[in-house]
Amino acid sequence: MAGTRYRFRIYILTGIVLAGAGVLLTALYDFQIERQDEFRKLVPTNYEVKIREPGVRGEITDRNGLVLAKNNRNYQLVFNIKEIHKDFLSRWYEQHKGEKDAEPPGIVDIINDWVRPSLAKQRLDTTYSARALESHYRTHGGLVPFVFRDDLSYDQFAHFAEHSLELPGVYVTVSPRREYPYGSLASHVMGYLKQWAKGDVPPDFKHYTGDPKGISGIEATMDQYLVGTEGIRTVLKNEKGKNLRVVDYVKPAQGSQVELTLDSKIQYLTETVLRRAGRAAAVVMDPRTGEVLAMASVPDFNPNDFIPNITSSKYAEYRENQSAPFLNRAISNFPPGSTFKIPAAIAGSKHGLNGMHCDCIGHTPYGNAKIRCWKTWGHGVLGLEEAIQRSCNPYFMKIANNLGTEKMVEAYADLGIGQPTGVRLPNEAPGILPGSVDWQRRYRSKVMTPALTGMLSIGQGDSEATPLQMACIVSAVANGGKLYQPRVVKEVSHPDLGIQISNRPKLRSDLILEGLNPVHLQSIREGMRRAAHKSGGTASRAVPEGIIIGAKTGTAQTYDLGIKTHVAWTVAFAPYDNPRYVVVVAVKRGGSGGKVAGPLVKLILTGLFSQEEGTPLPFKKQTPYKGNTDLISEISLPEDNPLEAAFTANGETGDEASSIVIIHPEPEETEQLPAPTIRAEADLRGSAPPRAILIPE
Repeated sequence: MAGTRYRFRIYILTGIVLAGAGVLLTALYDFQIERQDEFRKLVPTNYEVKIREPGVRGEITDRNGLVLAKNNRNYQLVFNIKEIHKDFLSRWYEQHKGEKDAEPPGIVDIINDWVRPSLAKQRLDTTYSARALESHYRTHGGLVPFVFRDDLSYDQFAHFAEHSLELPGVYVTVSPRREYPYGSLASHVMGYLKQWAKGDVPPDFKHYTGDPKGISGIEATMDQYLVGTEGIRTVLKNEKGKNLRVVDYVKPAQGSQVELTLDSKIQYLTETVLRRAGRAAAVVMDPRTGEVLAMASVPDFNPNDFIPNITSSKYAEYRENQSAPFLNRAISNFPPGSTFKIPAAIAGSKHGLNGMHCDCIGHTPYGNAKIRCWKTWGHGVLGLEEAIQRSCNPYFMKIANNLGTEKMVEAYADLGIGQPTGVRLPNEAPGILPGSVDWQRRYRSKVMTPALTGMLSIGQGDSEATPLQMACIVSAVANGGKLYQPRVVKEVSHPDLGIQISNRPKLRSDLILEGLNPVHLQSIREGMRRAAHKSGGTASRAVPEGIIIGAKTGTAQTYDLGIKTHVAWTVAFAPYDNPRYVVVVAVKRGGSGGKVAGPLVKLILTGLFSQEEGTPLPFKKQTPYKGNTDLISEISLPEDNPLEAAFTANGETGDEASSIVIIHPEPEETEQLPAPTIRAEADLRGSAPPRAILIPE
């Protein structure tokens, strides 16, 4: 009996052991087989990290291949702040085991007391913004590198690359940096960049640096072409976060090359001439193609100041400049004055008024008011050619009133007034065309009276146009009636994709096909020739020695910064028989078109034809010009023009309409101030000397 009970106990014990073994084996199978991958991920081991590198931005060149925007190799010292923090804390907690009240230092103290002393030993330390570093860490952790230094020499880069293992989370990198080798040359056309704004980051990357973005000029409008393909570096790290090796590397690729229509030497010539004025714009165009050979606006700026970011003091200097250095006046609105008599002549000629004559008695009456001619005692009887030559107000107002508002507005709109030209530049103003739909929306309480229609023909009242628009219209007169869309981009090509934008002129319309008689167009050209070369012409000061040109001046009454003043214009094409150049100059606060803008046009044309005759144009790096708000009564020429002695210097004053109520033009376009990246200045905590810094003997 006792033996039976003993055997039963043995069976129970055996069953318990077998059941326990089964449970244990099941658990072991679950942990070691079924959930093996899950637990392996929890074991510290080597892992891969993808690092995104920005593409290489494409170059910008002029029409002759001269590089105006290029990329240099920039050597940076960057922090992965999260990696630094993690490595420091692992050491700190090991050293402070059992210390209940001990608290680890903040990230700035870690950088100052642990990282910077090591950098100082390698002569790589610098001051920095501790506040910016803290903000960066809170926002991006270790995802986006913090740039501690972006001015390393190659020797410093190479030295640190060999001695970086002792500093986890501290790296040297190479990145492309934009440079404009000719300083402020064509700065309004070129534009500038803003560094990557640390926006959305794809989840694939553990470290990410975005591409800088164009926010002005060609850098902005052609940004989609200029941005290069990103690079991806895959790095193997150990459980402590140290780099073991590069597993894979796809190099960043170059973006497209943008070739401009600009000729750098003509651009330098135009800018240098324009600096005789305080605030002005100039356009040099090839009337045969619509290509812009030069586009200048003063004052200007140096786009290098924004690379990689701009100091707060430099940006404040630009912002405080009352002359608005960021405004591209070549595509901004100006009251056009008598330059609008050219489209008025085209409008009249299209509608059968080419042979019209007018008896100028010194004014045109509108009810009890009068609009004067600049020659207050009158020009007498004159036709179209002489009216252009002498810039007679009553003649063109008679054209306008004979045609009526509808036909005048239609003709001006067909020439591009009141709408952007479509040039590949941002913030282009459309001008203002009185009587148009846009004008009616802007000035809901106004209606076009006969006086306002007459003032449209002489470029007063609400009329506004850009120098680029006027260059297009004058080009159509010069080339026989072809109105081209202006171009600053000649061609865009990609290393792999080939030609993306082809070099083709873009014809907007043909005035001859639209009803303008070629004989009548020739009368307009002849009137412009007389304005430059016959006695009583208003544009004699624009004539270069030995060259026959066609020209027209304009002096527009306006207000500027609260002062009643003028905008001085001269538009010209040359040479007369086979035009290769159109030059347009507009000057703020100029006394008259003939005395202020005319000499500037002459200097530009003189340089252009001297170059054609074999005299090289000067060319060098350009420095920014601050401009001024001075009143300019006259610009003296460096040498007397031999042709001037034969002419009487006459010209409109711009005050011809002051005897009636003037509808003052809008102020010039508001200066566009895109918010750039402001450089974080070193603060007190970031300027404290680190321990163990080496002091030279």
